[in-house]
Amino acid sequence: MDASERRALLATPVIVAIGAAVAWAGSQGGVTVGAVPLFALCGLLSFGINWLVFAHAYAAQTERFFDLTGSTTYITLIATALALSGDPEPRALLIGAMVVVWAGRLGSFLFARISRDGSDGRFDELKPSFPRFLMTWTLQGLWVLLTLACALAAITTADPAPLGPYALTGSLVWLAGFAIEVVADRQKSRFRADESNRDRFIDSGLWAWSRHPNYFGEITLWFGVAVIALPVLSGWQYATLVSPLFVYVLLTRISGIPPLDRRARKKWGDDPGYRAYREQTPALFPRPPRTS
Repeated sequence: MDASERRALLATPVIVAIGAAVAWAGSQGGVTVGAVPLFALCGLLSFGINWLVFAHAYAAQTERFFDLTGSTTYITLIATALALSGDPEPRALLIGAMVVVWAGRLGSFLFARISRDGSDGRFDELKPSFPRFLMTWTLQGLWVLLTLACALAAITTADPAPLGPYALTGSLVWLAGFAIEVVADRQKSRFRADESNRDRFIDSGLWAWSRHPNYFGEITLWFGVAVIALPVLSGWQYATLVSPLFVYVLLTRISGIPPLDRRARKKWGDDPGYRAYREQTPALFPRPPRTS
């Protein structure tokens, strides 16, 4: 076992412990199913689903169902929270619909992409290692739980409140983020489908404003969900507002932009056009393209 595998082996229980802490905070002031807080039950499902699919993925040495499992977990947790929380109030239904639409769209998009490409380079070094591959699936369970934390807290709250200005503002923010993510993904898909663009980097459309506009859209829409959830949070539930901040840190510091940038620099680092694109285009927050 090498150093990276030892680190993964140590990191996995830490990831679970973080999930348990989030589940405890989100469960405060929430409804229960029997003696079990509904929020905590959703947390158990998040890890359980990913571990179950991991068993197949490791045996088959495939990452094909990784992204699809993530999206399915989102939808399963939302469906469970809505079904077991009693009569869902309008805020819960609004948040639930937003998450299902986002997860269904992104999951189908990513699954179609990996089905077309055949593999995902992010997993080449992870799949052969049981500890590292397990940690990756465990981290996805935490990703779903943390991303959904304030949404689940709002859906499972025992003290709902009527919709108001926060819901309107959050909905507009969510719509803007969702539109940006969808448009950016479609622009990149069309770019890649054009054979004349083989082995080229995209620098048109929203990608002229940001090197990762799809990630900007995703971060934005989760901030919108947090705004909608805010009025019904109380006490320790405020800790679940880590959701959009977690999405931001994850995409900008861990699994989103950093590995993609490393691969891009390796592929096009000697291309003067790409170097100019990197210098002139922000990594995340969009701005109008500069003209020379």
